Amino acid sequence: MKTLLKNARERKGLKTREVAQLLGIDQALISKFEKGTRKPTKDQVVKLASLLEIDFETLMVAWLKEKILYEIGQDDFALKAINMVREEMENSYVTSKKSISKNLSAILEEIDALKVKLDQFRQFDSYRITQALELEYTFESNRIEGNTMTLRETDLVINEGLTISGKSMREHLEVINHQEAIAYIKHLMNKNTPLNEREVLSIHNLILRGINPEDAGRYRKVQVMIKGSSFMPPQPFMVAKEMEDFFIWYETNKNVLHPIVLAAELHERLVTIHPFIDGNGRTSRLVMNLILLQNGYVIANIKGDYDSRMNYYNALETAQTKNNKEDFLLFIAQIEKESLERYLEIIGQ
Repeated sequence: MKTLLKNARERKGLKTREVAQLLGIDQALISKFEKGTRKPTKDQVVKLASLLEIDFETLMVAWLKEKILYEIGQDDFALKAINMVREEMENSYVTSKKSISKNLSAILEEIDALKVKLDQFRQFDSYRITQALELEYTFESNRIEGNTMTLRETDLVINEGLTISGKSMREHLEVINHQEAIAYIKHLMNKNTPLNEREVLSIHNLILRGINPEDAGRYRKVQVMIKGSSFMPPQPFMVAKEMEDFFIWYETNKNVLHPIVLAAELHERLVTIHPFIDGNGRTSRLVMNLILLQNGYVIANIKGDYDSRMNYYNALETAQTKNNKEDFLLFIAQIEKESLERYLEIIGQ
């Protein structure tokens, strides 16, 4: 692991002092990590992997190997214990895979069949089709949050640069900002940039740019309540730690879960933490759709009409207050299925 860290740092052209400054830890610790005389914490491993652009799985496996060897040393029973642990972990993994309900498993199979079909007809993709669907996404995502722009008005603001009489400056900015945020997640997708704190904050910064500049791209410092919900988000002093756990969970599960489940989980987890003063819903939906796009799916566009919005909110609240995510996972899976079906219909397949 020490060689991994040192080589990656030198490849990036960074000094130990610079790495320490970026991570907010003592410079001496970085030197000790590279010499193998001190082991980073799990949180520090996540941050090092992101900062130094080391494959997370490679770094985590190296870290765990050294941690295990350090803990057990040359104990005579070590190998027997390791084999028992492996067996227990494998059983646990199989159990977690089986925990997906039959209903969810069935819809995921339908989605994957649609994706196979879509992959065969990618050559029929059109910039104009993509542009129209992204416009609809901006319209619906903003409508969920109370923006009163119609689809036509959203089009005029984005594509014609017009100002709509009777609509507030905030509503205009919400439209423009959201469209730019879509362009940004597509940029991340094309670069194959992994989800990390910097990117989530950048997405949020775009959403609130010009609307609430002092809070754009920054975690909240005050307690908030979710209108119409009995769920209470975590206290502000807990947000940074909750977000650290959020990214650790992502890194641990990104290659294990079905992409639809991963995307839906990230959406629910982020909006439950509610890390921002405003813009949590839009940011969470954009993060979800970044994951979907990175895995070759299409944007899951949740509608903003009353019935769709209520179904969305109710499924979320059940996940947040009853520790039961089934309804929410099914809801997102159904939205993605419908989005795939519509996309295939548009391109004539």
